[in-house]
This record gives sequence, structure tokens and C-alpha cells, in this order.
Amino acid sequence: MTDLAQYRNIGIFAHVDAGKTTTTERILKLTGKIHKTGEVHDGESTTDFMEQEAERGITIQSAATTCFWKDHRLNIIDTPGHVDFTVEVYRSLKVLDGGVGVFCGSGGVEPQSETNWRYANDSEVARIIFVNKLDRIGADFYRVVEQVKKVLGAKPLVMTLPIGIEDNFVGVVDLLTQQAYVWDDTGLPENYTVGEIPEELKEKAAQYREQLVETAVEQDDDLMMAYMDGEEPSIEDLKRCIREGTRKLDFFPTFCGSAFKNKGIQLVLDAVVDYLPSPTEVDPQDLTDEEGEPTGEVATVSPDEPLRALAFKIMDDRYGALTFIRIYSGKLNKGDTILNSFTGKTERIGRMVEMHANERSELSAAQAGDIIAVVGMKNVQTGHTLCDPNHPCTLEAMVFPDPVISIAVAPKDKAGVEKMGIAIGKMVAEDPSFRVETDEDSGETILKGMGELHLDIKVDILKRTYGVELEVGEPQVAYRETITQPIEDSYTHKKQSGGSGQFGKIDYRIRPGEANSGFVFTSTVVGGNVPKEFFPAIEKGFKGMMEEGPLAGFPLLDVEIELYDGAAHAVDSSAVAFELAAKGAYRQSMPKAGPQLLEPVMKVDVFTPEDNVGDVIGDLNRRRGMIKDQEPGSTGIRIKADVPLAEMFGYIGHLRTITSGRGQFSMEFSHYAACPQNVSEQVIAATKEKKAAK
Repeated sequence: MTDLAQYRNIGIFAHVDAGKTTTTERILKLTGKIHKTGEVHDGESTTDFMEQEAERGITIQSAATTCFWKDHRLNIIDTPGHVDFTVEVYRSLKVLDGGVGVFCGSGGVEPQSETNWRYANDSEVARIIFVNKLDRIGADFYRVVEQVKKVLGAKPLVMTLPIGIEDNFVGVVDLLTQQAYVWDDTGLPENYTVGEIPEELKEKAAQYREQLVETAVEQDDDLMMAYMDGEEPSIEDLKRCIREGTRKLDFFPTFCGSAFKNKGIQLVLDAVVDYLPSPTEVDPQDLTDEEGEPTGEVATVSPDEPLRALAFKIMDDRYGALTFIRIYSGKLNKGDTILNSFTGKTERIGRMVEMHANERSELSAAQAGDIIAVVGMKNVQTGHTLCDPNHPCTLEAMVFPDPVISIAVAPKDKAGVEKMGIAIGKMVAEDPSFRVETDEDSGETILKGMGELHLDIKVDILKRTYGVELEVGEPQVAYRETITQPIEDSYTHKKQSGGSGQFGKIDYRIRPGEANSGFVFTSTVVGGNVPKEFFPAIEKGFKGMMEEGPLAGFPLLDVEIELYDGAAHAVDSSAVAFELAAKGAYRQSMPKAGPQLLEPVMKVDVFTPEDNVGDVIGDLNRRRGMIKDQEPGSTGIRIKADVPLAEMFGYIGHLRTITSGRGQFSMEFSHYAACPQNVSEQVIAATKEKKAAK
């Protein structure tokens, strides 16, 4: 069995185009895992193995691979950078012990970097920073370091300084050992020399090294006292302190280089081994009960504990369904029977494999700290806990965002109907942020996702991977409804048809709830006019109706209902009667409570050259956008705004036209806000027309 102290489970995450996948390729080459590096722009990188990834030059699904560096085993996950696929980053960070945040030397801290950084903070993942692409025009290492402080509110601990910049970037100064690493022009990672720090950088290197030592020794009081007395700490002591501070998220060791030109990657790999925690050094995962509440117990990472593992990703490929699992404690052997604590069912482990992107090697056993894939598991979904049947437990579950955009799809021929059903079933299991519904009135299949690109790629996968030709409708916005006025009302459900009848009377108050409070039901009935055993039926009746609002049938949000009185009949009252009373009350009262349409508002981040700022802002204003902030950068301006999703369809084409192809943008869901009257009327009219047509 391998020593867990030699394990590093790490993820590589960043904004689109900061160079994550290229960095992963270089790491695999350096560690001897691959012998020829494939370039993203040629569509040949190892971890981007889907056709759609190779074509678009982006990562869509996180890929796992394992390699070795200095006797340490690195389990690496290359995650997507595009905002529509953040769920992949979120679930990867959930099972990792450390991460490498890659930032573009010229782009700096971009919107998706912020989202991923926030996810990593939530998951308390220790990170090192790699400022990449220092060979690019407009690259500025020191500016990116400042942005990390200002935009992310993080504390970067600068470990290396660049020698030269842009075309003249040749190497880095290692502040810890006070040596310069200089690469030659062959582009080979092993062709470098270690020598003296260049004269022009000596002063700057001394200044940054002093900062490094002062920050590091804060982790050890004895070392700090000795340092203040003029004693220089040893490199071993400094490494130990940096490791401790990194683990506690006090600071983030920051490196620089150019992955594409093979410069500076060795130092990043050394840092992964030296500073990122092993599985045993991370705070153990909390165990929860069935409701998701912490039980106070934790999953201690050790091969000697009972088995506890989390399924964090499902992937379907030509060999069948693969379930990626992170083993937190215990051992797993081929042929073992394990319990899925979510479904309460047991499953037998058939084949276990270690993944290298889309290739695999068979395993007969795995242990705590490993990230592996199991072939052919039946009822396991993302976020399910797998454990020893004699020691059932539940690990902290994953929470996924709700989709904000939908499209209707229909197969072009009868043969495609069954194929599409099977394919969509597999795709929903793979991606928890992708949902599918059938419109009961029209029989249409509705696909729901996180953005236009997300759904575009799902349709592409259906066509290419599964061979289903589809007709695709216009994108639809996921509107919601709420109420604006409190109302007090009463409703009686009475039915007599021979034999025992049905009777239930309820007096209730309906109020607008706090934002994001959902549905809240309370009862203040005194004196037993409505027996307590009927309260759950009344709540169920109201709650069941919330899916269809009074205006246009969109789900109703943020409503408080208080039951304060009512009446019951000794013979005719029943749970069913009171549930029907609640449903009737909903239909009677909600239209009187000032219903209002809500629309999803997106947090939009637009990058534009300076010359086009006025046009871009004018265009965002026309789209009912609220400009929040403008940040000048070295190559252009970043504009932050809140814009309704309905106004953002096809925006990328429009932005490219305004900025002659140089503009970029990303957006993510922010909140729901009230629709203006004119927009609301149009949406309601269109929805009613659609229903009438069916």
C-alpha cells in the first residue's frame, strides 16, 4: 500500500483561455505520463478528448489523470473554464485536497477565475497560483499579483519572479533558493540552466524574498523570534512554514511562467509536492444525516477506517457507465459489496479502473485518498455516498444551481424518439445542472441548462455521439412569479354525494416572503378548530400548487402562508378534504394578491477595447442592463453589469460586430427581479397564445 503522505489530489482551474489544459499537458509530459504534448489549438490535447472540446478549443467536462513526480503520486483533474460548465469545477473541487489556480499574464483575474476561486473558498481547498502566458503581449506579472489581492481578496505569496517579459521572457528567479532558472530557445522543458540572479533583478528579488520570509515565519513563533534576532531561517524551515500557511489558506504561493513555452512548470510541480496538503492533512469531510444536517462525526482519511467514498461524476463512454469516486477512508477491492446510503441499495464492485483522460488501466484494489472510476454501477448518481454496508453513513452532499434557460427539442423521425430517451437519460445522470422535462400539454421535450453554450453542446452531443437528429426551438427564459400584496381570505371545500361527504374550511393570510425564502407555511390556529393532523395536508395542498403561478403558469416564489383559523366536521373532514381546500384557496386568492412576473437577471462581465466602450455600454443599456463597474486593464476595459437573460440571446455575435471581433463576455445567474410591465404583458400574452395553440 502506498503511503498517503505521498498523495496529492489536485485540480487545475481558471478562466477560459488562461491555459489550464496546456499546463496539464506540460505536467503530463514532464512526469513522463505522455511522450508527445498535444496542443489545444490543434485539437490534440490529452484531457480534451471529446470531439466538441477538440473543435472549440475549450474544456467541457473535467478529465482525471494520474502521474508521478519526485516519488509522489499526483491525481490531477483538468476542469473547464467556461461559466456554463462551472458545475464541473464545483464538483471537482469538492473531492480535491488542493488546487492550482491558473491566471493569464495579460488577462489577469477574469470573471470565471473569481467564480472558481469562490467555489474553492467554499470548499476550503488549499491552492497555489500559477501566472501563465508571460510570453504574451501585454503580460504583467506584478499587475496580476495586485489583482489577486484586490479582486479576489486573497494573499499571494510571491515565490518566483519573471526574468524578462513578453518576447524576452526567458526564465524565473526562485526566491526561496535565490537562483535563476533560464530556459534556452529549443522549447524543451529540460533545457534550462540554474545560475546567478541577473544584476537588474537583484534588488527586487531581495525585497520580495524579505516579504516571503516575513510572511512564512509568522506560522512559527519560535522561528519568528529567531528571525527578529537576526537569524536567517533554513530553507527546510521556510518550506515547512509555507506548507502550513498554504494548508490553513493564510496565503497562496504564487509562481510564474509560460506553459506553452515550457518555462517554469518544474517549480510548480515542486510546489504541489512541497506545499499542497496530502489527503491526511485536510480537514476531514463531515458526515450528515438523511436530511443533510451534520451529525458531528467526520470521515477520517485512513485505509484502516470503514469504507466511505463519494461519487462525484458519472460519465458514459463506449465501455459503459463510469462512476468517478473519491475514497475518503477504508479500502475497496474488486468484488466487494458496497451500500449506496442515498438509495439504501447495495451494489457489487465489478471492474475498477484508474483513468488517464479517456484511457484506463485495470485495478484490483484502491484505498483512502484514491480517485478512481468504477465501471457499470447501476443506481449511483452524482453526490451519492458509497460505504461499508455494516457502517452506513452519508457524506456532505453537493448542491447544484437551477437552470435558467430552456429549449424545446423534437426528434426528426420516429426512430429517434427511443434513441433520444435513452441518450438524454445518460446525459442527465452525467450532468446535474442539465434537466429535462416533458411539456404535458404539447408532449415536447424541454431541455434546461445554465446558458446558450451549455444547451448548444448538449444538442451537439445528442446529434453526434448518439446519432439523434433534432429540431430545436427558440431558447426560452425560466421566468418565475411572486406576489406583492398581503391578503386575508377564507375558503370552504364542501362536497356531498351520498354517504360520507367532504368538508374543510380554512381561514388564512398570504404575504409576500423574503427574497429567496421559497415557500413558508405556518399555523397559528388555537382551540383546535382545525385538528393538528390536517396541517400537513393543508401545507401539501398549497405547496403542490406553487409550481403554477396565477399569471402565466410559471412557478411561484417567496410566499408565506399562515393558517389562523378554520372549521372541521366530525365525520366529513379528512386530510384529502383539507388538501383540496388548500388547492381551492390557492386558485381563489393568489390572483388577488398582486401577482408579478420575475425574470432571471445575469451578472455579465464584458471585456472590450477602449475605443468601443461607449458603444458597448450603450448597447447594454438598450438591453435593460444596469452598469455596475468599469475596470481599466492593459489591453482594454472590463464592464460589469446586471442584465436580464431575455435580452442576452445571441449577444456574442452582436458584441463581436461592435468590437470588430475583439470583445469577449461571460455571464452567470445573479438573481430574480421584477419584470417591467410592458415585458410582463408580452410574456403573459405569448404564454397564453402558446397554450391556446396546443
